[in-house]
Amino acid sequence: MHRNIPPAWADPAAEAHVWADILLRRRLLHAAVLGPTGQWLVQRTPTAPVRLLDGPAEMIRLAAHIQHRLRTKETRAR
Repeated sequence: MHRNIPPAWADPAAEAHVWADILLRRRLLHAAVLGPTGQWLVQRTPTAPVRLLDGPAEMIRLAAHIQHRLRTKETRAR
């Protein structure tokens, strides 16, 4: 039976959570913690300063920035 499950992008908070999980698992971020107000605390490396992202849209924007940076490096390496 096929259920009508909305995609993650239908809910920006869910999409941000998925991206945070991916970035952490791939070790592209050292830490990402969702606060009770919907803000994210992120840290790229253990010694980097902690950044405050104001909501899911900023987390999604950060993920897009990291993807772009990685793709640019791959293109240059070819």
